[in-house]
Amino acid sequence: DEFISSPPRKTVRFGGTLTEILLKYEKGDTTDFELLKHQLSDPDIKDAQIINWLHEFRASVAYLTKELEQLVNILLKLPWLRRSREVVEEYLGFLGNLVSAQTVHLRPCLRMIVSQFVPPRITIREDDVDISDSDDDDENITENFDTCHRALQTVARYVPSTPQFLMPILVEFFPFINKSERTLECYVHNLLRVTVYLPTLRLQILELIIEKLLKLDVSTPQQDIEDAEETANNCASEEKSTEEGLFDMEEDEDRKGNKVVSPNIERMAHPLAERLDILMTILFSYIRDVCHVDGKLDISNTKDLYRDLVSVFDKLILPTHASCHVQYFMFYICSFKLGLAEAFLDHLWKKLQDPNNPSVIRQTAGSYIGSFLARAKFIPIVTVKACLDLLVNWLHKYIDNQDKGANAYCDVALHGPFYSTCQAVFYTLIFRHKQLLDGNLRKGLSYLQSLNFERIVMCQLNPLKICIPSVVNLFAAITRKYQLVFCYTIIERNNRQFIPVVRSGTGGDLVQTCTNPLDSFFPFDPYILKRSKKTIDPMYQFWEELSAEDLENLKKPIKKGTSEDEDDDFLKGETPQNDGVVEIAPNSYESNTRSPVSSIGSPADCYVPYPL
Repeated sequence: DEFISSPPRKTVRFGGTLTEILLKYEKGDTTDFELLKHQLSDPDIKDAQIINWLHEFRASVAYLTKELEQLVNILLKLPWLRRSREVVEEYLGFLGNLVSAQTVHLRPCLRMIVSQFVPPRITIREDDVDISDSDDDDENITENFDTCHRALQTVARYVPSTPQFLMPILVEFFPFINKSERTLECYVHNLLRVTVYLPTLRLQILELIIEKLLKLDVSTPQQDIEDAEETANNCASEEKSTEEGLFDMEEDEDRKGNKVVSPNIERMAHPLAERLDILMTILFSYIRDVCHVDGKLDISNTKDLYRDLVSVFDKLILPTHASCHVQYFMFYICSFKLGLAEAFLDHLWKKLQDPNNPSVIRQTAGSYIGSFLARAKFIPIVTVKACLDLLVNWLHKYIDNQDKGANAYCDVALHGPFYSTCQAVFYTLIFRHKQLLDGNLRKGLSYLQSLNFERIVMCQLNPLKICIPSVVNLFAAITRKYQLVFCYTIIERNNRQFIPVVRSGTGGDLVQTCTNPLDSFFPFDPYILKRSKKTIDPMYQFWEELSAEDLENLKKPIKKGTSEDEDDDFLKGETPQNDGVVEIAPNSYESNTRSPVSSIGSPADCYVPYPL
């Protein structure tokens, strides 16, 4: 009778008011308290009931101490997001009251909110085994995410120390890379949204995201991606040829809206590459949106973001060998303003010339400088010349210091940064020599002659022996054409020094060649992820088809028997598989060159016997 006659907002289904139940619990009477927990855990609980409970809890947060942690956890599990607007507003009010009165519950509240950063999943279990873990198509998912961010902002407003407690939770809840693309996409998007209203976390969140992207990137070598694409294309061609009539009918149905055929033009065949492509697209969009306000570049925002991205680049990207795509976030932000590109080059230059940096970092910085100068369309030739002047002057000073000393001999371990810088200069010249000579040939040649390549090439350190052969070959052809230096005598001498080495293994004797002593790579080699490459391609310098005249001049460095219809971009990373190749004798760097990813994105390797 008492329950029926009492107002619904003042009482519970069983027992008295919430305050009375909690007071009884403190005195040891747990009957009503257990009933309360049971009612709150009811999966069929109605909106009106949730509102009534939350209203009472908001007035009784002083009682919700750490001893009642179990009850608070039940409240945090209430299905409030997919309820009426009234429930959502009441719940947000409850969260604010709870964390302001009882900060001991801050972490559980944050965990509850962050857990909603991914779409809900449907899991079907048979015999205690999950047989399905697919994303639920929730029409209100965008609205739910908006509400989660409102909840997080509410908590942060009441508890200023929220960011330091939030970051470990964001790390903990980051989905595994084998989760669905949609799950990863939503979580990363929501993390980036957090940086908008909690800017103190931006650097840490960018580090977290880029670290995960980097793991995806190095787990999917470029060759694996290309092989998967080729296999998918072959399968599609076979299906089309065998079922051409059916295919046409299905296309008609697809146009009508039926999902019979999904022409995976945008999808990557490799599952991890598909995830990486989606996440890189989100990262590029974020960079663009932060740096542009009302369609115009905001210099202040751009500089701030640039500093954060350079910090992440130094910490994560620079020490990572042979990543293929993630580093392009620097390429992209530098395209917004020449000053950013020049600042990035200056940053890399300081890394390269600083003897206190580890040799491997200095070498990688050299690779980035060369690849960036060669591939970035937005870098004008005047900047290229300024960088070449810096690099070449440094090389000459290095030769001055080393050429007559006890270490004046060819050794990667001793002179790694020198060889990396030589390769950067050669590589830049290969891509930019036409622009350097364009307009005024005499002036351009005078500039190139002033760089004194002959001294670099002829020095005791012998950079032509260490740099990647395809770079050396093209550099030799170009410098010969313009009579800057004749490299073929040295190349021929270097080739005679290669000693065949036979290795015995489980598959029998193996004779291979080591053509990348520096274990170097070109970080801005062609970008092959289908969606996100649309952002990069307009500002990217591809390797251009050689003219008939150029082909005539460059024919001599091409290996006999090598097909002339190979991919035109010599940085494709495809190494010819030859049976009768030779290998350099064992030395200090050989162990690193055996890595299957060590040459990803590098020019095709070949030895060329040049006629004198």
